[in-house]
Amino acid sequence: MQEAFPPRRDAAAALVAWGNAWLGGHIGLDEAVDAVEGTGCPQIVGGLPDEPADMPLRRALAVLKVAGMRTLRLALPAPGDPLGLTGPPELNAAAVDAGEAVLVGLPDGPVGLVPAEDRRGSSYVGIRWRCYESRPGVADVPSLPEADRQLTLAMREVTEALLTVDGAAGVPPEIADALADLRDPERGATLAPGYPPRAHRVAALAGRLALVVDLARRLEGHGLTAAQIGRREEALRVLDRAVRRARVAAHNSAFDPVP
Repeated sequence: MQEAFPPRRDAAAALVAWGNAWLGGHIGLDEAVDAVEGTGCPQIVGGLPDEPADMPLRRALAVLKVAGMRTLRLALPAPGDPLGLTGPPELNAAAVDAGEAVLVGLPDGPVGLVPAEDRRGSSYVGIRWRCYESRPGVADVPSLPEADRQLTLAMREVTEALLTVDGAAGVPPEIADALADLRDPERGATLAPGYPPRAHRVAALAGRLALVVDLARRLEGHGLTAAQIGRREEALRVLDRAVRRARVAAHNSAFDPVP
């Protein structure tokens, strides 16, 4: 199984957001690549159709654009939930292992890009995108308004559940701070230029909620009963699903009609 590497679920999201901003004519290619690689580390792409050699991300995007690339779409699958994917099994399995993938829309059919850690020597750490064949079709993902509503409901339910299980005094300070940040619409990462305002807001909220999920899952549950731990895990599962759906909907809305 491919080992997940930090920042999990961020490499694909960054490539989709800034790649779509470039495809939409809002920024140049150099600005897009600098923004994507600025979120982590140098990136290369391997296995593109008719391109057997690995190549830097900047060149790979240019090659894909010449080949007719129209859109980049985000997939954030989890075991039992292939969110954003249409198959085949090889792509789905690799994307689930990584927790993320990018679907590239091409005239002859989409291809999938899945990131993995790229280590060379003692100090170089980058990202290598492996290209997979992808099936044509429409992935089962929510619209932006639907994902927005689901995220809001999940946030309310899960916040109540966490406080009920742990007690207000038992919530660790870092989680309490993360929950408090949800009230500030200016906090959190936003998308690239060209996205509608609602997509920026949903993506920022989903990013802050993802932090809540990550922090809460690190708790060991000391002093909780098995039933309480079970309720907390179910609440976090519901929130994680809503967060992933919201991030996919927001990142894939670049070329959707503005609601």
